[in-house]
Amino acid sequence: MIKKLLIANRGEIACRVIRTARRMGIATVAVYSDADAKAVHVKMADEAVHIGAAPARESYLVADRILKAAKDTGADAIHPGYGFLSENAAFARACAKAGVIFVGPGPEAIEAMGLKDRAKALMEKAGVPVTPGYHGDNQDPAYLKEQADGIGYPVLIKAVAGGGGKGMRKVDRAADFAAALDSCKREAASSFGDETVLIEKFITNPRHIEVQVFGDSHGRVIHLYERDCSLQRRHQKVLEEAPAPGMTPDVREAMCSAAVRAAEAVNYVGAGTVEFIVDGSGALRTDGFYFMEMNTRLQVEHPVTEMVTGLDLVELQLQVAAGGHVPGQESIPLSGHAVEARLYAEDPNTGFLPSTGPLTQLDLPPDSWTIRVDSGVEQGGEVTMFYDPMIAKLIARGETRTEAISELVDAIDGYVGVWPVRTNAGFLRRALAHPDFVAGDVYTGFIDAHLDALVPSGVPVLHYAAAALALARQGQGRDPWSAMSGFRLNAAPRVEFGFDAGGERLAVRLVPGGLEVDGTRLDLQDVDALLSPEGGLVSFRHEGESASAAIVRRTGGELLVTLRGETIPVRFHDAAADAEALAGGDVVKAPMPGKILSLTVKPGDAVEKGQTLAVMEAMKMEMALSAPRDGVIEAINVSAGQQANEGDVLIALAAQESEAA
Repeated sequence: MIKKLLIANRGEIACRVIRTARRMGIATVAVYSDADAKAVHVKMADEAVHIGAAPARESYLVADRILKAAKDTGADAIHPGYGFLSENAAFARACAKAGVIFVGPGPEAIEAMGLKDRAKALMEKAGVPVTPGYHGDNQDPAYLKEQADGIGYPVLIKAVAGGGGKGMRKVDRAADFAAALDSCKREAASSFGDETVLIEKFITNPRHIEVQVFGDSHGRVIHLYERDCSLQRRHQKVLEEAPAPGMTPDVREAMCSAAVRAAEAVNYVGAGTVEFIVDGSGALRTDGFYFMEMNTRLQVEHPVTEMVTGLDLVELQLQVAAGGHVPGQESIPLSGHAVEARLYAEDPNTGFLPSTGPLTQLDLPPDSWTIRVDSGVEQGGEVTMFYDPMIAKLIARGETRTEAISELVDAIDGYVGVWPVRTNAGFLRRALAHPDFVAGDVYTGFIDAHLDALVPSGVPVLHYAAAALALARQGQGRDPWSAMSGFRLNAAPRVEFGFDAGGERLAVRLVPGGLEVDGTRLDLQDVDALLSPEGGLVSFRHEGESASAAIVRRTGGELLVTLRGETIPVRFHDAAADAEALAGGDVVKAPMPGKILSLTVKPGDAVEKGQTLAVMEAMKMEMALSAPRDGVIEAINVSAGQQANEGDVLIALAAQESEAA
């Protein structure tokens, strides 16, 4: 039995492993970089060891430091999680040499499945169906094109050492092959140090279905059924579910049996995933799936398998690593349905660029029988630029697929709110609720095909509606939070509010029975506002659907409105206050946390109203900070390159001499 376990990873998977180890009575050791000194996994573990600077190549990827940490703490096993060193055969060998248990397969199995061309040749020999293509050693460009011509277009060029969508090019015409090959080889050489490629037939309307397998050191390999991971963006999984939509007993038997044969071919021990590309042009068929690759580690999406089988896969990993047996195949249940959504710190409106910064607000659903949240961050923590920007995995279960989807949508609607880091929560919610996804029409091109619906432009109008209802409930006047008068929409006076969010300004007018947003009528019903001066909840119905918005009051009349996964600051504009601001003002404050990029003035300079005084970068946007009136710069409290907090006084003005006189 393992007595002390070092987790050679970070974030949610490190926390996930620690929870199971603690339940099993196994002591845990965390490792951390400079950037993770205050991370959740460090706080959770029994011991923690610093292993280097923030970049992964100087910490989490340095095998010698991790092995030294294991030796220094007396850990007798290392769990690699996923990513980092989890599929590194050299690290697995180093663990064995050091007398430390590597919680994963042997190095030979990792190597056998690590290169796509060799793995496919091995699978063909084992009777596992593979995609038609060329997986040989001849890398002459003319010969590769000849092979592609023979396979028939479209084809896929793939780096044999590739992963994560890198080193992959689709070619639709023979005339485009040479350029695509050159591009693929360059990327493969840069990313993996190996420019070798293989050629495969491109499967039209493909689905991505994988099978969870488990082997032990006693020669038994079992499967834990399949997962569908078809909803992807740039070859990265977004939504996963188990079982696969449209799966039939005969196709499941054929696919899972093929996965077991694949694992048996390399004497596999531990948790692994055999991934298949599936012809999704019609109903699933026993002859319509092909081996794609094998991931020789635990997968990010393993919780959906745990939800439908009732097994703890980390517990099973630790038992097998200590010499235990996997359960019999006939004892593995398959019950209900589970769906997982990956909540990332990224902004869909900027092409899904990562969003970094402090997690001033982090609201996630509580764990329950139907909802599970795996996370490695906490409110007050930070999303840094150094690692994968995952905030949490949100997993829901139900008796049926429809129930599981509904549970996950409700969880996002009721609980997910993050600020100022931007997230993909609203995007996930729209994907889950999309009629085609609900109907089970899933394929790897789903997101691209529906991108306009999944990433609508502009601020959702219901955010303005919720803000207006909150202000009306709290009172009216110069300070809409000053009164606690009652509010009934059907008896509401014609009151107009001005709002600004994300550069958009809208006029919202309360009218009996609803609102007008820039002249567009919104009929609302069943309005309920449970609010205090600090904020609260506004609920209403619109077009037959319920909508609930969480409201947080911020400085300067700003409301933080979270609705259907989208958290947006909506700033209230009072006409009288605007007139006062135009008349004067002595200071320029930071409108939100950010970095001062440049200053265009110095103390003593005379400035005019509207003149740019400084440029600030916040949330990946540059904004000019201008003079509120004519005057003279009296003091500058920041310098270029300095970070500023929201509300900090950056620049102070004094009256011009002529005015003072």
